[in-house]
Amino acid sequence: MRLKDKVVLITGSGSGIGRSAALLFAKEGASVIVNDLDSSKGNETFEEIRTFGGQSRFIQADVTHQESAQNLIRQAIAEFGRVDVLFNNAGISGVGAIHEVEPEVWDRVVSVNIRGVFLPCKYVLPSMMERRSGVIINMSSCVAEIGLARRASYAATKGAVLALTKSMQVDYAPYNIRINALLPGTIMTPFVEDYLKSSYDDPEAAFESIKKRQLSGELGRPEDVAHAALFLASDESRFIMGAPLYIDGGVTFGKNA
Repeated sequence: MRLKDKVVLITGSGSGIGRSAALLFAKEGASVIVNDLDSSKGNETFEEIRTFGGQSRFIQADVTHQESAQNLIRQAIAEFGRVDVLFNNAGISGVGAIHEVEPEVWDRVVSVNIRGVFLPCKYVLPSMMERRSGVIINMSSCVAEIGLARRASYAATKGAVLALTKSMQVDYAPYNIRINALLPGTIMTPFVEDYLKSSYDDPEAAFESIKKRQLSGELGRPEDVAHAALFLASDESRFIMGAPLYIDGGVTFGKNA
């Protein structure tokens, strides 16, 4: 019960990494506020938590919209009294080199991946500052540290999230608020499966090619990232501040011969 009596809000927790984290956190004793833009997926996560007796609540909200994000935090605090941990997991991918990306597509990736971190933080921080306690986990990516073909918008936003995490930590350390970033490699989520099927003539060959990027020779699972998030959310990581945590199978710092 590493999160016993903690209140945790996870954005984008209707599927993939967010859902895995929500289930794991609830099993570790947290009251989990599930958030997603898709109410059907969000409710699926909520109902799954209820099946094993976990404490949860689903709040539908769009974290890119100011009023919606503000209402999300307001409802969470009204029902649970506080938010101990904010996990900014919501995000989307973007494919294409700069000359291939349409401005409206670029703007959408920037909005979800950066604004979708900024707004929940903006509205949860005053409560954490008042209580002089809190944890924020931001979802970056190992792409923030390495070059990857045709991922310009995604890399730009995930690099921004990593830089934002470091700067935020300086501002809020005096309030005993810890802020860290997760940097996953390629994780086998439903989104990645759909991407492989829709973007390649031979999805199986593409899958095998992507696996070779990792020194581990395999893709990560949502549970791998969820366990890393659990560590950062728990008091076990009390001396980790403004740091990137890599869950990438060796992509960032290794290279196969």
